[in-house]
Amino acid sequence: MTTLLLPLKRQYFQAIRDGTKLEEFRLCTPYWAKRLEDREYDQIILTLGYPARDDLARRLITPWRGLMVKTIIHPHFGP
Repeated sequence: MTTLLLPLKRQYFQAIRDGTKLEEFRLCTPYWAKRLEDREYDQIILTLGYPARDDLARRLITPWRGLMVKTIIHPHFGP
């Protein structure tokens, strides 16, 4: 089983957990292109920071639904 691990900041983790944020965005950099483009995963583990393995309250496990490239404007990164 292939797993993509994505550590998140608290505000984004809580928004995904609460259902108000439905997508996770990453900058289009060579680092993320290598990990996401032309790859398939079975699941994604979203973590609040870098929790201990047994800290299940800080982990969300969701199925991989694919990759979509979008252009957005973000308060931290701009367009």
